[in-house]
Amino acid sequence: MLGLTNLGVIHTAISLVAVGAGIAGFVRDKRIDLDNRAGKTYLIMTVLTCLTGFGIFQHGGFGKPHALGVLTLLVLAVAWKVAARPALQTVLLSLTFFFHMIPAVTETLTRVPMGAPTLPNAEAPELKLITGVMFVVFVIGATLQVRRLNQLARKPVISAAAA
Repeated sequence: MLGLTNLGVIHTAISLVAVGAGIAGFVRDKRIDLDNRAGKTYLIMTVLTCLTGFGIFQHGGFGKPHALGVLTLLVLAVAWKVAARPALQTVLLSLTFFFHMIPAVTETLTRVPMGAPTLPNAEAPELKLITGVMFVVFVIGATLQVRRLNQLARKPVISAAAA
């Protein structure tokens, strides 16, 4: 299937679950929140995506995708540790979602449609432009998320007795 190994198929399925959980968090909570089911699913499946990705060597040895997996795991670890700082945690988790999108777009555009992929390879200049646009979307999204969290933090708490 699209030139994927068995491990590649498993890796792709796991990553799709992670991305789905991330999207669910963005839609429902406007962020990936590790305190709910979607956030926990995102975290676990993203870790599994990275770990299964380390066994895929379609283009030789350790390469850029593997480095991105290491970076993703490091950012997830920091996000986990800064739970007391929701804005920072939110930005870091959104960054890992952006990291998911890099290989997702790259692999899709260099494999689909079968026999005549949209782009010839992972070094196609169009991918740099697409990645740049995705980064701008990440920055805008992270900014909006932080603004929203700050607004929520400033709202006065009304006790049940006062209401």
